[in-house]
Amino acid sequence: MPFSYDTRIVMTLDAGGTNFRFAAMRGGKPVTETVALPSNGDDLEACLGNLVNGFSQVRDLCPEPPLAISFAFPGPADYPNGIIGDLHNLPGFRGGVALGPMLEEKFRMPVYINNDGDLFTFGEALGGFLPHINGLLEKAGSPRRFRNLMGMTLGTGLGGGLVSHGRLLHGDNSMATEIWALRNRLDPEMNAEEGACIRAVRRVYADVAGIPFEETPQPKTIFDIADGKQEGNPAAAVEAFRRLGMVAGDALANSLAVADGLAVIGGGVSGAWPMFLPTLVDELNAGYQKPVGRERSRLPSVAFNLEDPEQLETFLLGDIRTIRVPHSERTVRYDPLQRVGVGISRLGTSEAVALGAYAYALDQLDGR
Repeated sequence: MPFSYDTRIVMTLDAGGTNFRFAAMRGGKPVTETVALPSNGDDLEACLGNLVNGFSQVRDLCPEPPLAISFAFPGPADYPNGIIGDLHNLPGFRGGVALGPMLEEKFRMPVYINNDGDLFTFGEALGGFLPHINGLLEKAGSPRRFRNLMGMTLGTGLGGGLVSHGRLLHGDNSMATEIWALRNRLDPEMNAEEGACIRAVRRVYADVAGIPFEETPQPKTIFDIADGKQEGNPAAAVEAFRRLGMVAGDALANSLAVADGLAVIGGGVSGAWPMFLPTLVDELNAGYQKPVGRERSRLPSVAFNLEDPEQLETFLLGDIRTIRVPHSERTVRYDPLQRVGVGISRLGTSEAVALGAYAYALDQLDGR
């Protein structure tokens, strides 16, 4: 991981709907304490003022002058040009706000803004899930290595990202891998986000339990109810995560049919993975009915739950064979088991986003 030895400092930001959290990184690790300021999302001038204030405080805390600013910010946006569009959770942003150019003028350094799902996936591809699984494959003696990583974040919304051979896919409109816009498996009149996010878990729990949505607990509590650690309606809790697994699995199946690689899941709901990940992987391995009635696999490859020890072992071992080269005495190793795997963030969502932002800035500074 070359970035771990890089001595350049980059300022980063974790931009939430309520608070902004500023910090700086060097070598992929924080070099300052975190500075937290309210986002003031409904007041553009107050919001912009706190952005300048937060980065100014962090700059003063840096052991050496930072060379760039890099962070995730909600879309829609023209990310390459640093222009933020009409945001739902920061309503002060309307009509296009040139945030990147403003910060470049204020701080006299390059500013890079990306989508949080993209930077989450980039961070996990460079220093988290992808190298972790490839390391396990190497230790197991497998010749297989994975170079494509699809990311999915389950939180306030449903986000995604795709890294292929170390490069982040952006799209011509800064809107690649917007998996929230895929069709909802259980309600085709809605998008996938309405079945795979915090409010989706709460909505299903409320419907099955027969209580008002406003009285429904957060997913962490619903997970504890499903796990028998807290009082509530366990059947409703289990059903809420089962449906999330089906919708998220369908969206991920559509994505992996294109990406063909590993998938990593993060976001606020990801901690409940024991309740939804088996269903999600079952969805990946489900079948289609052909016109003549025979079933065809949903994906060309077999999907594995990499948080399940037995499935992980099968995934790592593969089906390695030694075959002879035709018209030769030479032999080669061959693993015919075409497979993809799904697991949970190894860095933590915020940490992965920060690492992705840091590494992205270094790539841009180096002209990569």
